Amino acid sequence: MTTPALVRESAPVAAVTVPRRLGLRAVRAHLGTLGGVAILAVLLWRLGTGVFLDGLRRIDTPTLVAGLVIGAVTTVLSAWRWQLVARSLGLRLPLGPAVGDYYRALFLNAALPGGVLGDVHRAVRHGQSEGDIGRGVRAVVLERAAGQLALTVFGAGALLILPSPVRADVRSFAPLAAAGVAGACAIVVALRMNRAPGRRVGALRSALAEARRALLSRRNGPGVALSSAVILAGHVGMFVVSARVAGSAAPVAMLVPISVLALVAMGLPLNVGGWGPREGVTAWAFAAAGLGADSGLATAVVYGVLSFVAALPGLVVLVVRWSAGLRYSRPGESSSKTVPKESVRPARSSFPFSADPREGRPITPDSV
Repeated sequence: MTTPALVRESAPVAAVTVPRRLGLRAVRAHLGTLGGVAILAVLLWRLGTGVFLDGLRRIDTPTLVAGLVIGAVTTVLSAWRWQLVARSLGLRLPLGPAVGDYYRALFLNAALPGGVLGDVHRAVRHGQSEGDIGRGVRAVVLERAAGQLALTVFGAGALLILPSPVRADVRSFAPLAAAGVAGACAIVVALRMNRAPGRRVGALRSALAEARRALLSRRNGPGVALSSAVILAGHVGMFVVSARVAGSAAPVAMLVPISVLALVAMGLPLNVGGWGPREGVTAWAFAAAGLGADSGLATAVVYGVLSFVAALPGLVVLVVRWSAGLRYSRPGESSSKTVPKESVRPARSSFPFSADPREGRPITPDSV
């Protein structure tokens, strides 16, 4: 039994540990932002601001519409994939609110430093609404892992087969990567054969079982694979559209592996709303392929603008939900005309990220 003295002694330790962790995360986020700014500064210094401005000038209304349409398709399918994974973990997630939450997360990822804060917010809010933050976070992690797995499989094939600046390096690295994957699988098999009790082994088995049920089961596997393939095709298609808008006449077979490199670079934690490594890698890849670094930077600029435009409906979701929270939180509105029934009454908060734990979803509207 814990004594009051021990409780009093442990409380200051916890109070110090939490701010310390938050401080480390803040430092990493700031370092990533500085890294992205440094990459952009070097590119503008070497290639000039004219390339950047030329990419912006080439964007017209049909291009923006194409970005919105492609973004709508990929976002709805991403929300559906998230719904499949969440339900496999026993969490409720209607498709309409999932689409709204995903749009909101995309906008926050694009507008805030780090590029992942929207996903963190999406995971925590859904977990809070379902009363289990841990499962909410795991659902988002597994959903994002499905996308990374699709990118890895498709990217490896594209970089091995199609002409690219790194095809020779990938072919030489592929056997080592295959050996590493085989070794990891052997470790997993050995852990499964080990029946000795242990907390860590049990936690690992539980995590592997959740991942298998969410991504590889007969119920979820086909839907997750189909949605991931179409989402990845949408991202690659948007890159090809960006290259054409930027004036590149390179064949699609040459642009596809470069798009894979750009998508991988976007996942690096050295960016400002996705900007930074993507532009650097695309400029280098275009130059190495003989297409010109200027054309690569212009393509990356167009792609960045289209990605941001595709996420703009998330801003509408934020504003609408914030205004709904303000409307329901105004004092003196307690009549039956203004107060909804208890079963559908949202949380009384004017904060735009608030959620209703009873319904398992953020406050209205339920769709975008």
